[in-house]
Amino acid sequence: MVRKLAHEGIAHPDQIAALGAVERHRFVDSALVNQAYEDTSLPIGLGQTISKPSVVARMIELLLQGHEEEPVRVGRVLEVGTGCGYQAAVLGRLVREVYSIERLRGLHDKARQNLRPFRLANVHLLFGDGMQGYAKGAPYAGIIAAAGGNAVPQAWIDQLAVGGRIVAPMETASGQQALLVVDKLERGLKHSILEPVHFVPLKSGIA
Repeated sequence: MVRKLAHEGIAHPDQIAALGAVERHRFVDSALVNQAYEDTSLPIGLGQTISKPSVVARMIELLLQGHEEEPVRVGRVLEVGTGCGYQAAVLGRLVREVYSIERLRGLHDKARQNLRPFRLANVHLLFGDGMQGYAKGAPYAGIIAAAGGNAVPQAWIDQLAVGGRIVAPMETASGQQALLVVDKLERGLKHSILEPVHFVPLKSGIA
């Protein structure tokens, strides 16, 4: 899987190493283990999915892009939508600190169990409404979301550091989802709409 991702253009050696170190089969149900290293999304319960490895790799690449010479900018990242914990585990090997928030108690508990063997002391799992972000951990060098809405919540913008970046699926004017990159600059926000994606809906509240 990692060789395939490298062949498809994920070039940064640290990211390749992180993807290789986090075994994806540990984050899916036993009945799906034989599909764990295919480039496909898989159900993880409660109507949610683990994203395709290529999408996880692409979104993390976008989050870290341009940061290689400025590691302070990837000091702290907020992940909205912990899911099964896979992306949080990869991020935990690439940035100084990860706050990952999940609104579904069942998945929050599952992620905690999945991540325990990895002993990533810099990954903090939170149960709460991801649309509100997590103000106590702000400001963030990056915010990455695993669910798509029709607008970037204002809380994320407020909690993003100047020089920071948001990577999230968002609904476009055509009604389709695409990857959105928002850079918070001194002079304001810069929005870039990239390739189409398909994520579960971004929802508020907890359950």
